Amino acid sequence: MTGILEGLVAQAESQGAARVTLQAIIEEAADTGAARALRRIGLMDDGAGGDIKELRQLVQGWRDVKSSALKSLVGWVVRSVVALLLFALAFKLGLVRGERP
Repeated sequence: MTGILEGLVAQAESQGAARVTLQAIIEEAADTGAARALRRIGLMDDGAGGDIKELRQLVQGWRDVKSSALKSLVGWVVRSVVALLLFALAFKLGLVRGERP
C-alpha cells in the first residue's frame, strides 16, 4: 500500500474499522477502477488480449525497422568515408590525376 493509503487505513482502524474489511474495500475499489479504465479505452471485450498482443507485435516491428534503418545508415556512411579515403589516397599516389580538360 502507498503511504497515503496506509495512513487512511490506520485512521479508519483507530475509529473502529476492521483492517480485513478495509483491505476488502480497497481491493474491490481497485478492481472496479481498473475495469472502468479498461472499458473507457475499449479493452473490456473478449478480443482485448489479442488486440494487446497485436499492438505489442506492431511496436516490436517498428523497433526492428528503426534499428535496421539505423544500421543501414551507419553502414552507408562508413562505406562512403572509406571510399573517399581510398580516392584521396589514389590521388596522392598519382594513380588519379586531377587535370582539367
